[in-house]
Amino acid sequence: MKKGILAFVLLIGCFSNAQNFSFGFKGGYNLAGIQGDNANGFQMRHGFHLGAMGELALTNTFSIQPEIMYSQQGAKQNAIFIFDNFPLADDKLEARYNFLNIPIMAKYYVLKGLSIELGPQIGFLLSAEQENEVQNIDVKDRLKSIDFGVNFGIAYKFSNGLSFGLRYNAGLTNINDVTGFLDENRYGVVQLSIGYFLRK
Repeated sequence: MKKGILAFVLLIGCFSNAQNFSFGFKGGYNLAGIQGDNANGFQMRHGFHLGAMGELALTNTFSIQPEIMYSQQGAKQNAIFIFDNFPLADDKLEARYNFLNIPIMAKYYVLKGLSIELGPQIGFLLSAEQENEVQNIDVKDRLKSIDFGVNFGIAYKFSNGLSFGLRYNAGLTNINDVTGFLDENRYGVVQLSIGYFLRK
């Protein structure tokens, strides 16, 4: 994770003096879920993301946008505990997984201010808890500490630096890290963002 943060800082530092580079901040709403094997019982978790971004314009229509984001992910689940074929209890579980994500987006402006985005992302797991009405259980050691994904979406940037974006992050990594557990699951996150570029 430290190497990822250092790489982002160095990247921003290299571009910061360029006249075609702008730096800003963004945040917004997350609708996160878990997909894959036996995932029918999972429901979406509401959360948020917050961080910094930079945009380097390579041409009038194409730019690169690296970001560093704190992101709340995971899912919700209704679990039914069964003993001897009889249901004993119905519990509501919430998987609270928090990440530091570093996406690098390629942006193509189809119209003035309006862009489509596509790019890879690496995520570092900061914490992971399974929570019900009674207790929180730390499950970080049962999950992969690094997650790879791909982002795609659309964004609009006004001339005053204000920006809005809608993006989907599709996880590519099997998140489970338990010996003998054969299910393969991946993260999926819808993000609705508002941001502001300090230099336009």
